[in-house]
Amino acid sequence: MSEVFDYSGDNGFMFQKPKESRPFLSLGSHVDVYFPPSKRSRVTAPFVVYPKEQPSIEVLPDECLFEIFRRLGGKERSVCASVSKCWLMLLSSICVDEICSSVSPTLEPEIVSDCKKADESAKPKEKVESVDLNDEECVESVDPQGYLSRCLEGKKASDVRLAAISIGTASRGGLGKLSIRGNACTRRLTDIGLKAVSRGCPSLGVLSLWNISSVSDEGLSAIATGCRSLEKLDLSHCPAITDKAVIAVAMNCPNLRSVKLESCSNVGDESLKALGRYCPNLESIMVKNCALVGDQGIASLFSAAGHVLTKANLQGLNISDVSLAVIGHYGSAVTDLSLVGLHNVNERGFWVMGKGQGLKNLRSLSIISCQGVTDAGLEAIGKGSPNLKVFFLRRCALVSDNGVVSFARVASLLESFKLDETHRITQSGVFGILASCGGKLKVLSLSNCLGLKDLNFRFPLSSLCMSLRSLAIHNCPGFGDSVMSMLGRLCPKLTHLDLIGLEGVTDVGLLPLSQRPEAGLVKVNLSGCVNLTDSLVARIASLHGETLEVVNLERCSGITDVSLMSIATNCSVLRELDVSSCRVTDSGVALLARAGHLSLQVLSLAGCSLLSDKSLPFLKTLDTTLVGLNIQLCHGISSAAVNLLLEQMWRCDILS
Repeated sequence: MSEVFDYSGDNGFMFQKPKESRPFLSLGSHVDVYFPPSKRSRVTAPFVVYPKEQPSIEVLPDECLFEIFRRLGGKERSVCASVSKCWLMLLSSICVDEICSSVSPTLEPEIVSDCKKADESAKPKEKVESVDLNDEECVESVDPQGYLSRCLEGKKASDVRLAAISIGTASRGGLGKLSIRGNACTRRLTDIGLKAVSRGCPSLGVLSLWNISSVSDEGLSAIATGCRSLEKLDLSHCPAITDKAVIAVAMNCPNLRSVKLESCSNVGDESLKALGRYCPNLESIMVKNCALVGDQGIASLFSAAGHVLTKANLQGLNISDVSLAVIGHYGSAVTDLSLVGLHNVNERGFWVMGKGQGLKNLRSLSIISCQGVTDAGLEAIGKGSPNLKVFFLRRCALVSDNGVVSFARVASLLESFKLDETHRITQSGVFGILASCGGKLKVLSLSNCLGLKDLNFRFPLSSLCMSLRSLAIHNCPGFGDSVMSMLGRLCPKLTHLDLIGLEGVTDVGLLPLSQRPEAGLVKVNLSGCVNLTDSLVARIASLHGETLEVVNLERCSGITDVSLMSIATNCSVLRELDVSSCRVTDSGVALLARAGHLSLQVLSLAGCSLLSDKSLPFLKTLDTTLVGLNIQLCHGISSAAVNLLLEQMWRCDILS
């Protein structure tokens, strides 16, 4: 028998009056009906029904929802994940191998539609972060290696977003590469997010975590057990991750090929031991500023994996001569070795590494800020690395001319020799390198070497370095015309000339280089050589105009429109020209525009104060080939002209 509440009385009170049962009034026993007061009303007023509860799929336990969700297709799971945070996190707890493979495609849309409607009719839920799986911030990119890739930075990195990524990419083979860059706004990322990735992306091949303090061993261990196809691991500034998690990765990911550990204060020797023991395919290792890593870890790694490791980068570690001795003996597969900031390694360590006879396949060696390396150690390394082709030495105060010349003599296959901030190197050492290189040296670079002085130094011209193609000298204040002139005579086949900040060099010093058109200069960078004039540029343009592709005359205050006229007349293949802060005018730009054979792609006029709005039509003429234009700090060009250029030269990137 239904009960109906009716109204009676002037005061609008409600009281219960049993009525005769009628089919259309059978509303149940728990329905409140309110009739508004009306004195003269003699007809029963319309009533409003307020059910105390409405049915919702939310009343189902998580176990039931789990069984429903795992029977949905990939698209339908993504739709359901957008309904609520509760559904999103429940869906992210489903492993790929728990999803039913046989799902009726005709029933899927109906199931999802019913589920979503039921949830929308439920009681309001707490407000959660909105995650649209098709949002532009979540759109995947494809790595050049074919990985489905995501990169999250700052506040975009959260557990909810990682859960959404895990679900959204599962139907397309799963995520292949995940990079997370943390900052002060990264507060909502925890182990829960990485666990979601481990369940939904078993094919994850690359994981990079940078500056993440909220992720611990629990999250990385979940990746280790769920993503056994992991090939590359990059951990940087992750203080909560310890040896336990790295060991888990080593034991569960046999395909691991590359590992980078930087500034991880709780990662030490045990991690390197596990990597050497359990990763038979490990090819590349970088360990930087990890205070707990010592000789035991490095020795164990190389003694176990030295036959497969091809690249090793050790920076800022508390290791001693023992580690270098082990590398020199067991590093039979190493082709690329970088040693940076090893302050506890002495001369004996480098000497023993060279004498170990294990670095036969070494092709590239960089030694930076290692005060223990000396002339004797350098010569031993050269003898022990007969196939060395690239060498870079920086901030090693004890190395002198004798060391670099002896090294160049024994490393007979050397092709690239770079010295930076090695202040005991003089012009004697430079010429000795050229004479002792064995005819293979192609690149010589000297940067910030204060020991180079412009002395009258004679060297026999019979020792020509016919192989050298590139000469780079940066910010060596003692470098002058005498040394430059001699280098020009000794290296007749240069194609790349890179001279930066050589205030002591004039036209006289560079004339020998410009007078040898045998090979043809391709790139000439004379930035900051303030004492050069138009005469030298005209000479270079006339002799090498058919091969010159790049010319940089930035901050050469003696360069005027005369140089631009020579370039416009002779340089038929020039692609890039930089005359920033030079004394060029509108007439010079006009000369470039009228050169019909010139096909400039990049033109830099930054800081050219003599330019004005009159250059506007000439710059428009260059627009047919120009893709980059720099007119910053050109105060003679008005803002209206700049806006007009931006509007009309829309194909070109303009810096203004």
